[in-house]
Amino acid sequence: MAAFPSPSTGMVLLLLISLLVAAYADGNFYQSCDVVWGHGSHALIQEGGDLLTLSLDKTSGSGFQSKDEYLFGKIEMQLKLVPGNSAGTVTAYYLSSKGETWDEIDFEFLGNLSGQPYILHTNVFSQGKGMREQQFYLWFDPTADFHTYSILWNPQRIVFYVDNIPIREFKNLEFLGVPFPKNQKMRLYSTLWNADDWATRGGLVKTDWSQAPFKASYKKFRADACVYSSASSYCGPNKNAWFWEELNFAKKGQMRWVQDYYMIYDYCKDTKRFPQGLPTECAFSNLL
Repeated sequence: MAAFPSPSTGMVLLLLISLLVAAYADGNFYQSCDVVWGHGSHALIQEGGDLLTLSLDKTSGSGFQSKDEYLFGKIEMQLKLVPGNSAGTVTAYYLSSKGETWDEIDFEFLGNLSGQPYILHTNVFSQGKGMREQQFYLWFDPTADFHTYSILWNPQRIVFYVDNIPIREFKNLEFLGVPFPKNQKMRLYSTLWNADDWATRGGLVKTDWSQAPFKASYKKFRADACVYSSASSYCGPNKNAWFWEELNFAKKGQMRWVQDYYMIYDYCKDTKRFPQGLPTECAFSNLL
């Protein structure tokens, strides 16, 4: 006689399957994300869940967040940024925890006048402290098509990738007293909002609302990560691939190319900002 699993066994199997799916979120925004700002016309999930668009006008911006919270993983998304005159707008795509001593890993895309390049602003917060900005121009037009922006976050390092090219690495140097995000689970967030008091040329160029609505598009969200909830936690089957990932010689060469030709600001070189001495981790910034 065939053996059938008991109801309790069946429930355990369903739970394991659901955790496995959650730990490897892939693609569909209905399943992986919630709109939290700009419901209705400003934030739309379309094409059966394969496309999400955020828009900004004078009445509202918009945003969404992942359903799950993560503690380490590799997160990636394809974005197509606001075209044309995007001055004053910011498209933010980041991981963040909650509370006064939060952790955060930031991609922020600062809009610009037509024909001028976007600025990609990156930052790392640990225990509520940031001030670790690096900024870049991109080597392509990020408004013409979708490009992939990824965050690798494991216990050894944080790496920012653009189209699988590393642009920045922030290493775990806790043994030197440098805080590193490792204890707080974080959720993915993305928003499109007006920041014309600082975003473009330090606030000198304001948002031209005659160009509204401004729209950014998203697809192919993928989170290969350890998912945490109040009841359970689970890491996907590919954990070993990203948990121990580091930059090989070729990837370090790519990062050096980006930093040599496209980096426009590095806090580790801003001696005027840190007259008492650069942050501790900056001594290691050139040790690739």
